[in-house]
Amino acid sequence: MKVLLINGSPRSDGNTARALAEMCRVFEKNGIETKLFWVGTKDVRGCVGCGNCASLGKCVFDDIVNEISAELRDADGLVVGSPVYYASPNGTVLSLMDRLFFSAHYSMAMKVGAAVVVARRAGTTATFDVLNKYFTISGMPVASSTYWNDAFGGSPGEAEQDVEGMQTMVNLAENMTFLMKSIALGKKEYGIPKNEKRFMNFIRPEGNVKAIKAVKAVKSAPAQALNKVLHRGKKAGKEEQS
Repeated sequence: MKVLLINGSPRSDGNTARALAEMCRVFEKNGIETKLFWVGTKDVRGCVGCGNCASLGKCVFDDIVNEISAELRDADGLVVGSPVYYASPNGTVLSLMDRLFFSAHYSMAMKVGAAVVVARRAGTTATFDVLNKYFTISGMPVASSTYWNDAFGGSPGEAEQDVEGMQTMVNLAENMTFLMKSIALGKKEYGIPKNEKRFMNFIRPEGNVKAIKAVKAVKSAPAQALNKVLHRGKKAGKEEQS
């Protein structure tokens, strides 16, 4: 079994690296192959929405995103580690994840995903939430730990003093190992669920008269109800005067 780990920090030996290293130690103890990509100083541009990946089978910008994508195809799990910048993953991680998940021409369903976030003080849960959305939109089970997957530290190495944070990483790797092995057994016995995808825009075409009438009816209902109440009031007032 194989897990890819992405370190989005610009510091190769910073606190994000320390958290991921703790996970790698557990994976290797459990016989899981690991491969780490350090992308923090890479020039990773954002997705331009050109759509060429649909025909190419990879992103039109041939950089580390395509390298990771090729490795991820046969991997069983993905760990994405990011420092917290303004209560969000840093720009490199966001650009990489946008392009990686949009351009992949294979299914990521049932690959196990995990997010690891590191901050000096705050913004970890917001960053954690952003990263998990990439997994949940792709049918990837999300590995959990005994707390949110975060660690705290400012200067390089300080995260190692966060005893609870490091234990969270150990527990996360153990749980992720169990989940990947369980899914592998499930695939042999039951296969992978066949999920149907349907796409639609929320804007209704003008030719859809029924839909337009239904929307107008819903919008006008409160006004009609209010007019009825006002009408009754006026009628009652007239009766009292007479």
